[in-house]
Amino acid sequence: MQLGILDQSIVHHSYTSTDALQETLETLQLGERLGYRRFWVSEHHNSPRVAGSTPPVLMAYLAAHSQSIRIGSGGIMLPNHSAYKVAEDFRMLETLYPGRIDLGMGRAPGGDQIAARLLNPANTFQEADYLQQLQHLGHFFTDSIGTDKGPIYAMPQAPGTPEQWILSSSGGSSSIAAKLGHGLAVARFINGFAHPSIVETYKNEFQPSAAFEQPRVMLSIVALCGETSEKAAAMRKYVDFMFLQMNRGDMHTAHPYEEIMAYEFTQREQDILGKHQGRVVSGTPHEVKTQLTALAEKFEADELMLTNMACPKEDRLKSFELIAESFREA
Repeated sequence: MQLGILDQSIVHHSYTSTDALQETLETLQLGERLGYRRFWVSEHHNSPRVAGSTPPVLMAYLAAHSQSIRIGSGGIMLPNHSAYKVAEDFRMLETLYPGRIDLGMGRAPGGDQIAARLLNPANTFQEADYLQQLQHLGHFFTDSIGTDKGPIYAMPQAPGTPEQWILSSSGGSSSIAAKLGHGLAVARFINGFAHPSIVETYKNEFQPSAAFEQPRVMLSIVALCGETSEKAAAMRKYVDFMFLQMNRGDMHTAHPYEEIMAYEFTQREQDILGKHQGRVVSGTPHEVKTQLTALAEKFEADELMLTNMACPKEDRLKSFELIAESFREA
């Protein structure tokens, strides 16, 4: 089973954005040493708790500080941008780091509607426009589009094309990924109720492309692994607290770790957290490997993309190390 890491550059209590991005770099370099196949970064806007707002810029920095691990976006929220500009950004990355760049794409705003409007005032939030952007992107990557004045080139002309993946937390995008011949990344870390039927639809409708002759499925999940059950439970409590903040629409306040550990969830909050349960696997190395393996089989996943928003940094990094070690064991 191939493993990857999705990093969101979380700004924890007492962190600066610089601290968060430095931790992203440390996570990347650890992942490469441990043999993780991919390292993706997310796109979020108007949230002081998340420093990762511009994947292409951060990807260039990360690729320059690594050797072979694939660097990608998880994802570019395409309606926020011009498809032409995305093509140029990722062709530049592919030219600088050939064979190492992934373009994961989604259609969520990655923030609130205000930020989405500011990023792209022409954004209509309509599926038809998203589909047209994807089609245009394909043409820009293959130099196969133009006007009556001549061809249009997305520069630089790269030696290859970034590997393209469609992010999906529900059924609709799986058909899009299939028809375009892209990889499918199932975002279970966003929607804990995401069902294997997403993959079934994708595989049934898949049309081979130059990048993917066969369907390719990635499952993304929050994975929290501790050397002891107590350590895993502490990470789980931290992440659960963040889920409650997201549920309240509060991604502005960073609470101290000690405060979160001392917090007691109300019954109502426990009921809310029950709805997020499917987004997370947690426990000791054996327990986490067992859960991840079962999910991979259930979703017929070729790869697992793991994310971890927990704190402190040492526990979070150790979690990735323990999971990698558990999958290396016979």
